[in-house]
Amino acid sequence: MDFTPPACQLDWIADRATDRSREDMPPPRKHGSKPTQAAAARAKGVRRKGGHAKKDTRRWSQHVTETSDALDLREGVFTLDDPAAMARSLKRSAEDSRRRKSDPYRSAMSMLTFYINRAGKNLPARRRDILESAKDELRKLYGRPIRK
Repeated sequence: MDFTPPACQLDWIADRATDRSREDMPPPRKHGSKPTQAAAARAKGVRRKGGHAKKDTRRWSQHVTETSDALDLREGVFTLDDPAAMARSLKRSAEDSRRRKSDPYRSAMSMLTFYINRAGKNLPARRRDILESAKDELRKLYGRPIRK
């Protein structure tokens, strides 16, 4: 003998099945309420790794410039107007640094190239020319061939 529940119980069973699938979802937000902390972090682009919120990564190149293991640069070295003075300063910093991982020429050239590349389109033509000339001066100081 088959037992068939009454129609009112069938509706209840169907509603209950739908409710179970909603248990995993957070309750809907009311209009005008603030998003959860996790939702706000996702909207900002902050990622979680190992249970800790990651710092904002929008200024990563500034962080690299300030804390790099490549060189201990003199402040304002990239704002000098004399390419030879800039190259001498980079050479001095590269040779004096104990934290660099490659030879002094390569470290100095890497920092100069990094600065030029990160400035991108925001770098005025005059400043770019000075920095490119500083590369040539750096090559001269280390006895390397100058590129055209």
